[in-house]
Amino acid sequence: MESKALTNNTGLAIPGFVFLLAALTALAPLATDAYLPAIPTIAKALGRPIPDVELSISFFLAGFSLGQLFGGPFSDHFGRRIGIFFGLSLFITGSLAITFTPSIEWLWFFRVIQALGGGITVVNTPAIVRDLSSGSESARTMSQMAVILMLAPLLAPVLGSLILQILNWQMIFGLLLVYSCVLAIVIYRVLPETRQIQTNRPSALRRYWMVLRNRHALGYLFSACFGYGSLFAFITGSPSVYMGYFELSESTYPLAFGVNVIALVLMNKVNIQLLGSHNPRSLLLAGQLIQAAAGAVLFGYVFLSETIQLQFFIPLVILFFGCHGLVNANSMAGITDLFPTNSATATALMGACGFAFGAFSGSLVGTLYDGTPLPMALVMFACALLAPALRLLLQLGPQPESAARN
Repeated sequence: MESKALTNNTGLAIPGFVFLLAALTALAPLATDAYLPAIPTIAKALGRPIPDVELSISFFLAGFSLGQLFGGPFSDHFGRRIGIFFGLSLFITGSLAITFTPSIEWLWFFRVIQALGGGITVVNTPAIVRDLSSGSESARTMSQMAVILMLAPLLAPVLGSLILQILNWQMIFGLLLVYSCVLAIVIYRVLPETRQIQTNRPSALRRYWMVLRNRHALGYLFSACFGYGSLFAFITGSPSVYMGYFELSESTYPLAFGVNVIALVLMNKVNIQLLGSHNPRSLLLAGQLIQAAAGAVLFGYVFLSETIQLQFFIPLVILFFGCHGLVNANSMAGITDLFPTNSATATALMGACGFAFGAFSGSLVGTLYDGTPLPMALVMFACALLAPALRLLLQLGPQPESAARN
């Protein structure tokens, strides 16, 4: 992997740049994945059914979306550091409150507070990358971040399961509290302001309109929406499918979940290498087509099989999940490269719409759940099919100059 220090156009070196931003972005997967093994325990402790606790994932995703929508223009207007510290303060508050929550309703509420802070914080990371790089270099940096970032969803369920066995489920959120406090201290000491000085500061609505009126940006936007939809359909449905249908234990479930993350890490490594000879848009298309094919086979197998075998189900999910390594970084690089001075807003719109659709798809899986993997497989396949179809339709014709340079 390339050096983890990056230099912007003013000559300012930022030590550990990739590691630092990956750790910051890890707030989202840590907050969604660490407590997955504890969902049955939380349901029992609060006296509610498992789907009610799984609904807290959708509440988190919805709050995360709103946080990004607010945080993007806020960051472009006031700066990256202010946005990060404001977001972390909300995340810390929500994490602390959850450790004392007495009911499922309060859990939902404080998950939204936590998510608002997470969204405001995380939206700054792709914007900082765009402040310091562009094009294929930006996509490569984001893929490098993703390789490190994938340690979060890989380790989060394991850490959650370990904490659950030694302490209690509240301490999982205590871990998030400590993690976010450490991040705040490190960022305060290490990360400088990277936002370009702007004489013209348009309003938030005007910034969003600049993105929404660009059809190529809309192509990446729809691509992200359905990409997140397929991702969170699996994340939301996997506890019920693996621990319910396949009857895996709370200690075995993190392993079944973690192999998908390993596939994602490997595919991001492949993406980094391929970016040396291919442009991000071509790699995005390849990833989406492979994912759609994997989704079709997965849905067909689940739909046609009387008894679904775990040894066949897991490899198909691994292939599907791993394709996000070609999709996520190249989608983000594509849309941010279109808006060099409005990158946080573009990132916010993509992230917010993606997480909102992820919340919808996760809720849909929960609503349709019939005790089998069929609803999860159906939603995953539908999202994987619609993502490239809508993007290619919107991006017909010549690319904008900034995209064409890649």
